[in-house]
Amino acid sequence: MAQQTAIKKGTTSQPARRNLEATGPSRMSRILWQGKIFPAFWTVTSILSLVVNVILLALLLALGRQLFFLKSLVTDQLIGGLYSNFVKMDQATIETTVTVNDTIQVIDTIPVVFDLPLVQETDVILTRDTEIPNTWVSLNTAGTGINLSINSPADITLPEGTPLRIKLDMMVPVSQTVPVVLNVPVSLTVPVSIPLSQTQLHEPFVGLRNVVGPYQELLGDLPGDWYETPLCGPLTEWACDMWLNE
Repeated sequence: MAQQTAIKKGTTSQPARRNLEATGPSRMSRILWQGKIFPAFWTVTSILSLVVNVILLALLLALGRQLFFLKSLVTDQLIGGLYSNFVKMDQATIETTVTVNDTIQVIDTIPVVFDLPLVQETDVILTRDTEIPNTWVSLNTAGTGINLSINSPADITLPEGTPLRIKLDMMVPVSQTVPVVLNVPVSLTVPVSIPLSQTQLHEPFVGLRNVVGPYQELLGDLPGDWYETPLCGPLTEWACDMWLNE
């Protein structure tokens, strides 16, 4: 009887202890639940946060190359391409050749003023009786039945309609305004060179360049690969080499 009482008051036997451990909470349960709400909450939250961070880091590493490729595409080809082309367009020059085939009508007046020398012989007819005073007259009527010879000065009158042979030697002043109406055919090739920076297109080109410029500067300051990020610093460069060179 005393021996049985000692067994009851003593320690639990080895088989009974193993049964208690088998039926007790597992190790994970003891980590997550320690009998208190707040420690269990913080433990679960920390584990979930760690898992989420690992997943996000894996996604970041997986998508990093694509992000850098997209950044290069947008910066160099889209934004940078637009900016550089706007600059080139503003500095461009239109050079071409224009062919002109047309008819130009000229309507004008030309003043004509000059002295015309006139030297020639001509016949004139008197339009009225003309007196010639103190003219030397030589008249001989021999052979007509009356012998008369006059050789002396006299006043004579030439009747109207008398033809006279004269010689003109004179300067004729000419002053005249001549109307001119001409149809002038025009056929020529004209080289044309127009710098766009000196036209009205200069202002919109500069405006477009100023719109795109800030975005180009903003994207240009972003890292272009992993080595330009803080993740690949001097201490972690070896890890980046291992991961990027795979």
